[in-house]
Amino acid sequence: MGTDIGGPTTTSAPPATRSRVPGAAKRSNSNRDGVRTMAKEYLEQLAALTRETTSGRFKDVTLECKHFFSGAAVYANGRICMSLTTVGFALKLPEEARNTLVEKQGAKPLRYFPKAPIKKDYVILPEAMLKDLRTLRRWMKVSIKYVLSLPAPVRRRK
Repeated sequence: MGTDIGGPTTTSAPPATRSRVPGAAKRSNSNRDGVRTMAKEYLEQLAALTRETTSGRFKDVTLECKHFFSGAAVYANGRICMSLTTVGFALKLPEEARNTLVEKQGAKPLRYFPKAPIKKDYVILPEAMLKDLRTLRRWMKVSIKYVLSLPAPVRRRK
């Protein structure tokens, strides 16, 4: 269902007629359409960024851009490693890399809402880093390698 964006990288979106959000059927169509439009924009932006920074560099890794709540996320061999949402572009990184980015590059810990808990393994990159493709590519590579080094997630049976 995804579109090829250079090598093994793809984008895919869940069917628009099905919602995975509890209570979504109770929301007005205008609100749902607005969220869907916003998510589509983030998906397109993240797919383009991923294509530009990773094309041909990860031959044995399948990268997929998918809808992620009201934003988009990149999955490396099925494991989430990056996201683009209303709070910014976030990477999943090992502790040492996160500390380096926060202390020396102006990155911020990922928090989706002001009083929400911090997402432990993620940092939001500053805007300036998104314009430096060489630096961004290096950190994306660290993120991809990190998530692939983690134990496979345990799938829960329903």
